[in-house]
Amino acid sequence: MEHFTRSAITTIRQNYHEPLYLDDLARSVMMSKFYFLRAFRRTTGVTPGRFLSAVRLHEAKRLLVNTSFTVADISAHVCYSSPGTFSRRFTASVGLSPTQYRRIGQDDSGEYPRITPFPVAPGPLGSISGTVHVTGTALSPLYIGAFDSPILQGQPSAWSKIDGAGPFSLNNVPPGTWYLHAVAHGARATSDPCSVSPLLVGTTDPVQIGADAPSRLDIAVGQEDWTRPPVLLALPGFGSQLRGVPKSCDLVGAPAR
Repeated sequence: MEHFTRSAITTIRQNYHEPLYLDDLARSVMMSKFYFLRAFRRTTGVTPGRFLSAVRLHEAKRLLVNTSFTVADISAHVCYSSPGTFSRRFTASVGLSPTQYRRIGQDDSGEYPRITPFPVAPGPLGSISGTVHVTGTALSPLYIGAFDSPILQGQPSAWSKIDGAGPFSLNNVPPGTWYLHAVAHGARATSDPCSVSPLLVGTTDPVQIGADAPSRLDIAVGQEDWTRPPVLLALPGFGSQLRGVPKSCDLVGAPAR
Protein backbone atom coordinates (compact mmCIF):
# COMPACT_ATOMS: atom_id res chain seq x y z
CA MET A 1 0.00 0.00 0.00
CA GLU A 2 3.03 2.31 0.06
CA HIS A 3 2.35 3.50 -3.49
CA PHE A 4 -1.05 4.86 -2.38
CA THR A 5 0.56 6.75 0.48
CA ARG A 6 3.28 8.06 -1.82
CA SER A 7 0.66 9.33 -4.26
CA ALA A 8 -1.18 11.08 -1.44
CA ILE A 9 2.07 12.71 -0.22
CA THR A 10 2.72 13.95 -3.75
CA THR A 11 -0.74 15.51 -3.73
CA ILE A 12 0.01 17.15 -0.36
CA ARG A 13 3.35 18.56 -1.50
CA GLN A 14 1.94 19.89 -4.76
CA ASN A 15 -1.31 21.29 -3.35
CA TYR A 16 -0.47 22.30 0.24
CA HIS A 17 -1.52 25.88 -0.60
CA GLU A 18 -5.10 24.73 -1.24
CA PRO A 19 -7.70 23.41 1.21
CA LEU A 20 -7.14 19.65 1.53
CA TYR A 21 -9.24 17.29 3.60
CA LEU A 22 -9.01 13.62 4.47
CA ASP A 23 -11.88 12.81 2.11
CA ASP A 24 -10.04 14.59 -0.74
CA LEU A 25 -6.80 12.66 -0.18
CA ALA A 26 -8.56 9.30 0.19
CA ARG A 27 -10.56 9.97 -2.96
CA SER A 28 -7.37 10.87 -4.86
CA VAL A 29 -6.06 7.31 -4.27
CA MET A 30 -9.50 5.68 -4.54
CA MET A 31 -9.61 4.31 -1.00
CA SER A 32 -12.04 4.59 1.89
CA LYS A 33 -10.90 7.33 4.24
CA PHE A 34 -10.68 4.94 7.19
CA TYR A 35 -8.48 2.44 5.38
CA PHE A 36 -6.43 5.27 3.84
CA LEU A 37 -5.87 6.81 7.29
CA ARG A 38 -4.52 3.53 8.67
CA ALA A 39 -2.28 2.92 5.64
CA PHE A 40 -0.90 6.47 5.69
CA ARG A 41 -0.11 6.37 9.37
CA ARG A 42 1.51 2.94 9.11
CA THR A 43 3.89 4.23 6.41
CA THR A 44 4.71 7.72 7.74
CA GLY A 45 4.09 7.47 11.49
CA VAL A 46 1.67 10.42 11.40
CA THR A 47 -1.82 11.21 10.15
CA PRO A 48 -2.35 12.93 6.76
CA GLY A 49 -3.46 16.07 8.60
CA ARG A 50 -0.25 16.29 10.62
CA PHE A 51 1.86 15.61 7.53
CA LEU A 52 0.04 18.37 5.65
CA SER A 53 0.52 20.82 8.52
CA ALA A 54 4.26 20.04 8.62
CA VAL A 55 4.60 20.60 4.86
CA ARG A 56 2.82 23.96 5.14
CA LEU A 57 4.98 25.20 8.01
CA HIS A 58 8.15 23.98 6.30
CA GLU A 59 7.21 25.93 3.17
CA ALA A 60 6.58 28.97 5.37
CA LYS A 61 10.12 28.62 6.77
CA ARG A 62 11.51 28.60 3.24
CA LEU A 63 9.54 31.66 2.17
CA LEU A 64 10.44 33.62 5.31
CA VAL A 65 14.17 33.19 4.72
CA ASN A 66 14.27 33.45 0.93
CA THR A 67 11.64 36.07 0.05
CA SER A 68 10.48 39.49 1.21
CA PHE A 69 6.80 38.47 1.33
CA THR A 70 4.97 39.61 4.44
CA VAL A 71 4.03 37.20 7.21
CA ALA A 72 0.37 37.76 6.30
CA ASP A 73 1.05 36.85 2.64
CA ILE A 74 2.94 33.72 3.64
CA SER A 75 0.22 32.77 6.12
CA ALA A 76 -2.40 32.94 3.37
CA HIS A 77 -0.19 31.07 0.92
CA VAL A 78 0.17 28.10 3.26
CA CYS A 79 -3.60 28.06 3.75
CA TYR A 80 -4.01 29.63 7.20
CA SER A 81 -7.17 31.70 7.57
CA SER A 82 -5.59 33.98 10.17
CA PRO A 83 -2.03 35.36 10.48
CA GLY A 84 -2.43 35.14 14.26
CA THR A 85 -3.24 31.43 14.15
CA PHE A 86 -0.35 30.87 11.73
CA SER A 87 2.10 32.73 13.98
CA ARG A 88 1.06 30.77 17.07
CA ARG A 89 1.33 27.43 15.29
CA PHE A 90 4.65 28.39 13.68
CA THR A 91 6.15 29.52 17.00
CA ALA A 92 5.01 26.38 18.83
CA SER A 93 6.46 24.09 16.14
CA VAL A 94 9.64 25.94 15.10
CA GLY A 95 10.61 27.47 18.44
CA LEU A 96 10.83 30.99 16.98
CA SER A 97 8.20 33.44 15.81
CA PRO A 98 7.99 34.01 12.03
CA THR A 99 9.76 37.38 12.35
CA GLN A 100 12.50 35.91 14.56
CA TYR A 101 13.01 33.03 12.16
CA ARG A 102 13.26 35.43 9.20
CA ARG A 103 15.78 37.65 10.97
CA ILE A 104 18.02 34.82 12.14
CA GLY A 105 17.63 32.74 8.97
CA GLN A 106 18.86 35.66 6.86
CA ASP A 107 21.78 36.37 9.20
CA ASP A 108 25.00 34.95 7.75
CA SER A 109 26.27 34.14 11.23
CA GLY A 110 23.81 31.23 11.40
CA GLU A 111 23.23 31.84 15.11
CA TYR A 112 20.08 30.58 16.83
CA PRO A 113 18.81 30.89 20.38
CA ARG A 114 19.94 27.91 22.37
CA ILE A 115 17.43 25.05 22.47
CA THR A 116 16.62 24.18 26.07
CA PRO A 117 14.45 21.33 27.35
CA PHE A 118 11.10 22.32 28.80
CA PRO A 119 10.86 22.66 32.59
CA VAL A 120 9.93 19.44 34.39
CA ALA A 121 8.25 18.87 37.72
CA PRO A 122 10.47 17.81 40.64
CA GLY A 123 10.84 14.08 41.07
CA PRO A 124 12.82 11.06 39.84
CA LEU A 125 13.97 11.29 36.22
CA GLY A 126 15.12 8.66 33.74
CA SER A 127 17.77 8.54 31.03
CA ILE A 128 18.25 7.28 27.48
CA SER A 129 21.56 6.07 26.07
CA GLY A 130 22.67 4.12 23.05
CA THR A 131 24.48 4.43 19.74
CA VAL A 132 23.82 6.58 16.67
CA HIS A 133 24.53 4.88 13.33
CA VAL A 134 24.94 7.31 10.41
CA THR A 135 24.61 6.47 6.72
CA GLY A 136 26.21 9.26 4.69
CA THR A 137 28.57 12.10 5.58
CA ALA A 138 27.54 14.45 8.38
CA LEU A 139 28.90 17.98 7.87
CA SER A 140 27.61 19.38 11.15
CA PRO A 141 27.26 18.25 14.73
CA LEU A 142 24.48 15.75 15.23
CA TYR A 143 21.63 16.95 17.43
CA ILE A 144 19.62 14.36 19.33
CA GLY A 145 16.65 14.81 21.62
CA ALA A 146 13.53 13.29 23.13
CA PHE A 147 10.25 14.80 21.89
CA ASP A 148 6.57 14.12 22.43
CA SER A 149 5.85 14.09 18.68
CA PRO A 150 6.84 11.82 15.77
CA ILE A 151 7.58 15.10 13.94
CA LEU A 152 10.74 16.97 14.94
CA GLN A 153 9.06 20.04 16.37
CA GLY A 154 8.37 21.85 19.62
CA GLN A 155 10.42 21.76 22.79
CA PRO A 156 12.37 18.63 23.75
CA SER A 157 12.26 16.94 27.12
CA ALA A 158 16.01 16.35 26.86
CA TRP A 159 18.56 17.49 24.27
CA SER A 160 22.21 16.92 23.40
CA LYS A 161 24.81 17.46 20.66
CA ILE A 162 27.45 14.94 19.59
CA ASP A 163 30.22 15.06 16.99
CA GLY A 164 28.80 12.27 14.80
CA ALA A 165 28.13 8.57 14.82
CA GLY A 166 28.76 6.87 18.14
CA PRO A 167 27.45 6.68 21.69
CA PHE A 168 25.03 9.22 23.10
CA SER A 169 23.34 9.85 26.43
CA LEU A 170 20.31 11.92 27.41
CA ASN A 171 19.92 12.53 31.11
CA ASN A 172 17.11 14.01 33.19
CA VAL A 173 14.40 12.62 30.93
CA PRO A 174 10.96 12.94 32.57
CA PRO A 175 8.92 9.75 32.86
CA GLY A 176 6.62 9.34 29.87
CA THR A 177 6.50 8.26 26.25
CA TRP A 178 9.02 9.95 23.94
CA TYR A 179 10.22 9.83 20.35
CA LEU A 180 13.97 10.09 19.88
CA HIS A 181 14.97 12.35 16.96
CA ALA A 182 18.47 12.89 15.53
CA VAL A 183 19.46 15.30 12.74
CA ALA A 184 22.58 16.65 11.03
CA HIS A 185 23.49 18.40 7.79
CA GLY A 186 24.73 16.01 5.11
CA ALA A 187 27.02 16.44 2.12
CA ARG A 188 25.55 17.45 -1.23
CA ALA A 189 25.22 14.52 -3.60
CA THR A 190 26.43 16.52 -6.62
CA SER A 191 28.71 19.44 -7.40
CA ASP A 192 25.75 21.40 -8.80
CA PRO A 193 25.90 24.82 -7.04
CA CYS A 194 22.08 24.94 -7.09
CA SER A 195 21.69 21.67 -5.19
CA VAL A 196 20.51 21.88 -1.58
CA SER A 197 22.46 20.35 1.29
CA PRO A 198 20.35 17.41 2.52
CA LEU A 199 19.42 16.65 6.10
CA LEU A 200 20.42 13.37 7.69
CA VAL A 201 17.62 12.35 10.04
CA GLY A 202 16.53 9.50 12.24
CA THR A 203 13.54 8.78 14.48
CA THR A 204 12.79 5.88 16.80
CA ASP A 205 9.47 4.35 17.66
CA PRO A 206 8.00 5.78 20.87
CA VAL A 207 9.87 4.65 23.96
CA GLN A 208 8.49 4.52 27.49
CA ILE A 209 10.80 6.09 30.08
CA GLY A 210 10.33 5.42 33.77
CA ALA A 211 11.67 7.28 36.77
CA ASP A 212 15.19 6.15 37.70
CA ALA A 213 14.98 3.51 34.96
CA PRO A 214 17.63 3.92 32.22
CA SER A 215 16.66 2.94 28.70
CA ARG A 216 19.03 1.92 25.94
CA LEU A 217 18.34 2.01 22.22
CA ASP A 218 20.11 2.65 18.93
CA ILE A 219 19.03 5.13 16.27
CA ALA A 220 19.77 4.94 12.54
CA VAL A 221 20.35 8.26 10.78
CA GLY A 222 20.25 8.70 7.01
CA GLN A 223 19.09 11.04 4.28
CA GLU A 224 15.45 12.13 4.39
CA ASP A 225 13.09 10.10 2.24
CA TRP A 226 9.56 10.65 0.97
CA THR A 227 7.90 9.01 3.99
CA ARG A 228 9.20 11.58 6.50
CA PRO A 229 7.38 14.75 7.50
CA PRO A 230 9.64 17.81 7.23
CA VAL A 231 11.82 18.90 10.16
CA LEU A 232 10.21 21.98 11.69
CA LEU A 233 12.39 22.81 14.70
CA ALA A 234 14.89 25.62 14.12
CA LEU A 235 18.22 23.98 14.88
CA PRO A 236 21.21 25.91 16.28
CA GLY A 237 23.65 26.94 13.58
CA PHE A 238 21.66 25.36 10.75
CA GLY A 239 20.24 28.58 9.31
CA SER A 240 18.34 28.10 6.06
CA GLN A 241 18.80 24.86 4.13
CA LEU A 242 19.34 27.14 1.15
CA ARG A 243 22.29 28.94 2.73
CA GLY A 244 25.20 28.92 0.31
CA VAL A 245 23.01 28.42 -2.75
CA PRO A 246 23.60 31.25 -5.29
CA LYS A 247 20.74 33.73 -5.63
CA SER A 248 20.75 33.04 -9.38
CA CYS A 249 19.26 29.59 -8.67
CA ASP A 250 15.51 29.59 -9.23
CA LEU A 251 14.42 28.03 -5.94
CA VAL A 252 11.72 30.38 -4.69
CA GLY A 253 8.15 30.57 -5.89
CA ALA A 254 5.90 33.55 -5.14
CA PRO A 255 2.76 33.03 -3.09
CA ALA A 256 -0.14 32.57 -5.46
CA ARG A 257 -2.38 35.13 -3.79
